[in-house]
Amino acid sequence: MKTQQAMTWPFLRLYGLAFLFFSANPILNVILPLRGESLGANNAQIGLVMGSYMLTSMVLRPWAGYFTQKYGPLNILRILLVANGLALILYTISGLEGFVAARLIQGVSTAFVSMALQMGIIDALPDHERSQGVSLLTLSTYIPSIIGPLLALGIWEWGGMNAFTMAMVGIAVITAVFGFNAPIQSSPKAEGGAVKSSPGMFKAFGQLVTNRSLMISSILMFAASVVFGAVTMFLPLYATQINNGNAGIYLMIQAAVVVLSRFLLRNRIPSDGKWHPRLVIGILLIAAGAAELLSLSKLAGAGLLYASAVLMGTAQALLYPILMTYLTFVLPAVSRNVRIGLFIAMADFGMSMGGIVMGLVADVWSYSAMYAFCSGLLIAAGLVAFFSRNAKEM
Repeated sequence: MKTQQAMTWPFLRLYGLAFLFFSANPILNVILPLRGESLGANNAQIGLVMGSYMLTSMVLRPWAGYFTQKYGPLNILRILLVANGLALILYTISGLEGFVAARLIQGVSTAFVSMALQMGIIDALPDHERSQGVSLLTLSTYIPSIIGPLLALGIWEWGGMNAFTMAMVGIAVITAVFGFNAPIQSSPKAEGGAVKSSPGMFKAFGQLVTNRSLMISSILMFAASVVFGAVTMFLPLYATQINNGNAGIYLMIQAAVVVLSRFLLRNRIPSDGKWHPRLVIGILLIAAGAAELLSLSKLAGAGLLYASAVLMGTAQALLYPILMTYLTFVLPAVSRNVRIGLFIAMADFGMSMGGIVMGLVADVWSYSAMYAFCSGLLIAAGLVAFFSRNAKEM
């Protein structure tokens, strides 16, 4: 890829591929909990089904970084687009057990495809364009969430499983066709040298503890992702308990805020390789406030619910690209892909725990208590960022 600007045509095609690849997720995030509840599943079981997707992605992220660097993003991309299509079709012909299998396959696909796209863009862009590229790519993955939740409810109420099947098959085919010849580097980038063997990757796992920048960034992303996951997976069920609450509207507002924030503020995200603790702490506190508003929404009504959507969308829009861009500067180039894979794995792990663990919390207490707990978790993450503000390694 010869062009070096984030808004030029080859990169726009990659953003389009990210849009298509993730377009099924907002539909699945609404329909699978509803379908699971109709099949008699409790919150813990629904959380397990939903969380298995990101849990699988988490386990495979470091391997995705390793194999993407070794074999090239285009080769990885083609294989996993087909696997993702098969997973989408499996959702349409199975029950709860099949949902778990499909989530596992989709988790594998997401780990490798998203890594291939991110590394292809990061390697092709100069330093000053890197934060823009990361922001626009992640923005593209959220655009489907603007209309996806309401579309999912419409699909479920209008055509049931038949309409759901048509939507999944259509997305699977279009994504595979569009992405087969994606304009992305087909061979590993020479910078830092080619990956020669896997031991270097296993050594990189220790960086979660020994590399302070990676450790702090991963802890913060994990905590935030627990909350993002709890919102995504249980909001469709919680909203039915809120006066005038509508999960589709909440998720649409949140997604719209994510998209607008990432686009309008893409040039404001630091791309200087420096740690910005005040900015990170502020974002975590915004997310904490959003979770607390969710907790109070059952008593106060839909006004707080939708205010939470605005704040949660703002936090979700900014935290990941800020931390991700920072790490692309401070991690060693020779093993950067693997270590970034570890960082993204922690985000995936948080999303899965948001379903699995928070589902148990909701079963034992309530959704309101669960979101109050989420608020406390984010405040604790803010304290971690606060006490790391003067660390020399940061």
